[in-house]
Amino acid sequence: MESQTTILVVMLVYISLLMMWGIYQGRSVKTGDEYAIAGRSLPGWVAALSERATGESSWALLGLPGAAYAMGLTEIWTAMGCVAGIVTAWWLLAWRIRHKADEVNATTFTSFIAKSHPESGKWIRIVSSAAIVFFFFFYVGAQFLGGGKTLNVLFGVNPKLGMLITALVIIPYTIYGGFKSVVYTDVVQALVMIVTLIAGPIVGIIYIANTSGIYAHSIGSALQMAGPSFTSLTGAASGFSLGVVIVGGFSWFFGYLGGQPQLSTRFMAIRDAKQAKRARNVGVLWTLVAYIGALAIGWIGLAIYGPEGSATALTDREFVMPRVLLEVFPPAIAAILITGAVAAMISTADSLLILSSTELSENLLKPTSKKLSSLGTKKSLLVSRVITALLAVIALALAYYTGDKAFIFTLVSYVWAGIGGTFSVVILLTLFWKRYHGKAVIVTIVYGILFTIIWINTGMEEVITSRIMTFATTFLVAVLAAVFLKDSEKKA
Repeated sequence: MESQTTILVVMLVYISLLMMWGIYQGRSVKTGDEYAIAGRSLPGWVAALSERATGESSWALLGLPGAAYAMGLTEIWTAMGCVAGIVTAWWLLAWRIRHKADEVNATTFTSFIAKSHPESGKWIRIVSSAAIVFFFFFYVGAQFLGGGKTLNVLFGVNPKLGMLITALVIIPYTIYGGFKSVVYTDVVQALVMIVTLIAGPIVGIIYIANTSGIYAHSIGSALQMAGPSFTSLTGAASGFSLGVVIVGGFSWFFGYLGGQPQLSTRFMAIRDAKQAKRARNVGVLWTLVAYIGALAIGWIGLAIYGPEGSATALTDREFVMPRVLLEVFPPAIAAILITGAVAAMISTADSLLILSSTELSENLLKPTSKKLSSLGTKKSLLVSRVITALLAVIALALAYYTGDKAFIFTLVSYVWAGIGGTFSVVILLTLFWKRYHGKAVIVTIVYGILFTIIWINTGMEEVITSRIMTFATTFLVAVLAAVFLKDSEKKA
């Protein structure tokens, strides 16, 4: 009870300061470009930390430790796939995306693709933005649901009230400051996250080595005691099942190759080439440290509580991180680390919200409305803020009233494959193949989205993950479309 009260007090203070920081950063936003992409003037370290917080918040702090706790060494394949994808994105793609965005003067992810293929720009904007807004609209609602669940588990708050609290934290600074406010609050989250993922494993290893009455006194012995599947990199699988384990884990790689709009916009917003190199170094270092720390926390949890099915096992594996921190740290320190982690998780919604609103306003509404497109700077900025507010309210209402959580989270599961896999193909071919043209882009997007929906809904996801199938088949379709469809505007 004491630790719960301490966490609640620290969380209230932390979130209040975070909201004020976001609003403070948003005070300088005066134009639509600044609202959508911070005027493409972010320092490299800021862009890198924001990209990492956006990409890894709930995954690195809840999902991956939980999977490591439940699966043992097998989860290394997932970590390897993610790390390989992130490192590839920062070394191979980030500076190219930044340079190309500057060259074509793009302020949103969709405008980046459309202006790179101007011969079909109008239809690319419509198809791309419609797909992104649709999927990310439900994704925002799912983040509200996740925030409600987290507050319910930690404090016993009614999940629906938890959703409202989550929304009240996120919406004000996102509406006011747009991308800039979101980015600079992300920086704070990323710093707290990395401190948690460094301090947690160090203190945790010391704790299990010197504490009696727990399941095991080291990570190695905990894995051995849990059974052969925990000490095997393949989960004791063989034959076809072995291939599924390895491919399924490593398949996360493909979603990082430029296809996640909320991540690629951070690349686009970097100030210059020099800052892009700094961002790369920060992003790669943060990732390596964070993933090692996340896996270690899961395995430390295994040493403290034992595997699922044992008498002291956790009932919800995804909360191994907060349970471990409460176990190994004094309540006040644990409260600070857990608060930062929780805030990082629920604030993922701000990045998704600002992305959805800018895609809708800049690529669907303003280009198709002469009245909106002719507005002055101040009125245009006001329209962007109003659209952001409306999307937030509708997404909250959807999460609040649907009651069908499986439906929401099923749609979220489409995002990594449908959006990530599809748009990774588009970005890669746009950057590296001159024969790839606008008509092929449209075919690629329509095919990738439809394939993902059909693949998952027909049960084929259980055979082989859509994360790799969407990327592989969409890449083939994209190449064929580029070769056999006539380009309406010959490129130099």
